Amino acid sequence: MAKGVKRVVLAYSGGLDTSVIMKWLIETYGCEVIAFSADIGQGHVEIDGIRKKAFATGAKKVFIKDLREEFVTDFVFPMLRASSVYEGTYLLGTSIARPLIAKAQMEIAAKERADAVSHGATGKGNDQVRFELAYYAMNPHIRVVAPWREWDMKGRADLVAYAKRHGIPVPVTKKKPYSSDRNLFHISFEGGILEDPWAEPPESMYTLSVSPERAPAKATYVEIGFQNGNPVSVNGKRLSPAKLLALLNEIGGANGVGRVDMVENRYVGMKSRGVYETPGGTILHGARRAVESLTMDRELLHLRDSLSQRYATLVYNGYWFSPERNALQSLIDEATSGVTGVARMKLYKGSVAVVGRKAEQSLYHPDFATFEEDTVYDQKDAEGFIKINALRLKIKSMIDRAASSKARPKAKAKAKKVKRGAAVLKAAAVSAKGGRR
Repeated sequence: MAKGVKRVVLAYSGGLDTSVIMKWLIETYGCEVIAFSADIGQGHVEIDGIRKKAFATGAKKVFIKDLREEFVTDFVFPMLRASSVYEGTYLLGTSIARPLIAKAQMEIAAKERADAVSHGATGKGNDQVRFELAYYAMNPHIRVVAPWREWDMKGRADLVAYAKRHGIPVPVTKKKPYSSDRNLFHISFEGGILEDPWAEPPESMYTLSVSPERAPAKATYVEIGFQNGNPVSVNGKRLSPAKLLALLNEIGGANGVGRVDMVENRYVGMKSRGVYETPGGTILHGARRAVESLTMDRELLHLRDSLSQRYATLVYNGYWFSPERNALQSLIDEATSGVTGVARMKLYKGSVAVVGRKAEQSLYHPDFATFEEDTVYDQKDAEGFIKINALRLKIKSMIDRAASSKARPKAKAKAKKVKRGAAVLKAAAVSAKGGRR
């Protein structure tokens, strides 16, 4: 029996992995296990029954925290303000949930005087990094028990066998040959039948959205109101962050919006195929950019966008609590503080299109941009503007032309020399041939 752990707080979902881990921790370390489950919008089907199952599997205590509003307010919305999309496709739904779960888990560990924390992430995935970077950022001395890196079980088949030996219900079946992770922002699917990147995901797998083919043949219009960079209303009705996102999930899902199928680059070095549904987040991403186009200064918008990929990588790799992410967040929040307005979105069979935007403090003025006569812009001024901006290009062209002119005579002389040399060689060859006769 391993030593050194008396009380451990386990991030517990009630699924196969964490159910087996709970029993394994008790058997291996002889310790007390406190189960912690975060309600971040995965639905009552997953939350209901967790307490009973945790106690039945051996938990000493069970904590279930409703973190839905905190999740959207303090994690999802700040990330959306950064306009971050990992590798141009992934809206970071799983990545953004991990720091919040770890934070709440560490708070319980401190309150219960636990000397260790544990999670169900495998040694091949990104989640182990995300959880543990967050743990150490909050308590550099905490002990982390990562069973997938310790035990001799090699895969899901070994876990199923272990669960059956200990009478633990097994949630993975032949009807669901893949793993999923859900929260209020999205649901992800990976593994099993999805490991073949050529295979199309089965339609029965999707949870938050109908297929675009089965979506209504009539477009749905929705208006999203923003205040200081954050969405605050849907169709004129103000809602809390969690309720707003839940409503947009329903509206978007009913129109087949938000499906993503991608092969991504994991932080640990391998590629992984993931399928995601993010209906509400997809709508919000497009709507926010529409309002930003009216309200953000050009250079400020471009600066923020130049940092978006860096921000996305930090979130994906687990550096939510890093000083660089905090610094980026401060800049981004300042940059987006004036993003207040309304975007009108058109949803149709899986597509999302911006069809209108308005803002009281809009930087767009028709009298400036019009092709008709105006009094605010003298078109003659554009000539000087263009010449000044073309100056470096003109200088570069002049230098290139001068260098080319100098090189040309040398090139001609070299060509003549080569030609003369070829003629001499040819004459010598003819002479030698005559001598052999």
